[in-house]
Amino acid sequence: MTLDTAMPRTNLLGLTREEMEAFFVSLGEKKFRAAQVMKWIHHEGCDDFESMTNLSKALRTRLEELAEVRGPRVVYEGASEDGTRKWVLEVEDGSYVETVLIPAEGGKRRTLCVSSQVGCSLDCSFCSTGKQGFQRNLTSAEVIGQVWVASNSFGARRDSTNRPVTNVVMMGMGEPLMNYNAVVPAMKLMLDDNGYGLSKRRVTLSTSGVVPMIDKLGDELDVSLAVSLHAANDELRNELVPLNRKYDIATLLDACRRYLAKCDDTRMLTIEYTLIKDVNDQQRHAQELATLLGDLPCKINLIPFNPFPHSGYEKPSRNQVMRFQQWLEELGHTAPVRMTRGDDIDAACGQLVGRVKDRTKRHERYIQSIQLDAD
Repeated sequence: MTLDTAMPRTNLLGLTREEMEAFFVSLGEKKFRAAQVMKWIHHEGCDDFESMTNLSKALRTRLEELAEVRGPRVVYEGASEDGTRKWVLEVEDGSYVETVLIPAEGGKRRTLCVSSQVGCSLDCSFCSTGKQGFQRNLTSAEVIGQVWVASNSFGARRDSTNRPVTNVVMMGMGEPLMNYNAVVPAMKLMLDDNGYGLSKRRVTLSTSGVVPMIDKLGDELDVSLAVSLHAANDELRNELVPLNRKYDIATLLDACRRYLAKCDDTRMLTIEYTLIKDVNDQQRHAQELATLLGDLPCKINLIPFNPFPHSGYEKPSRNQVMRFQQWLEELGHTAPVRMTRGDDIDAACGQLVGRVKDRTKRHERYIQSIQLDAD
């Protein structure tokens, strides 16, 4: 029996410019080949080396032998009545992750919500994604592959005046800063002119508060930063966001100030605040939040809770959401309400679940707790 000793082909989809240049240099090629191939992949959506006509025939043949461009496989694509689109994508090992494209401003703004993990390693009490447990981190190719799939779905050639994706938010499944080594290269591709050419203000990373990695991120990139706060005191935030027990609110906000100080322009922090009926939506909560944030340059995105079975939480009334917004604005804070989008296809904030082979057994324990409550 003859064993197959062929080396696995390199997936070029997730390589940054520097990594792509190193790959071509290793083949004895000039560095400029990296820019050519990156434009084919990310500008043209091309995964066929034979179609890359500005490469020599010999190089195309060699790339067929040594490399590939392999994105996640689309297993479901659905459109909401409000124009939101959701993809369920199969990644390596058969796991599913979800990504969502949200149109706004008459279709001129298209924001893609990108996942970073299969499941989530945190367990925020109000998020159905977290109840699925956690399997693994995505690779950089699987992260940027979501942008690639969404961009390719529009068919037309992409350029600076016709971008299928105008904004990216790392707010899908998972905690991005718990997958730092894959998320940062993917964001570099989002910003690279040979990749997706997005402004650093149009790429946002959302974190629940992994403080050391916020500091590390600030030394490498200055994309926009969002923090999932959801409470203005440690007692309540410990309940909603368990990570707070490790990095409390004061420690987290200090890290955010350090991050903003490293940005080379005037930048605002985005505070994400999910409004949950009778939990954090009363006037005293608004006053506490306004005092906590003080003169921190930020806006507060108010997100009405999106219900899921057995969560134990309820969505506040629209009137209560508007009252909370008014209280904050009277206290001097900008507090837009994020519209619930795509909830008819389970694409709203906190509803992304995918298919997770939960190695934490959290999902199993969650189901058992539901059954015990039912008994």
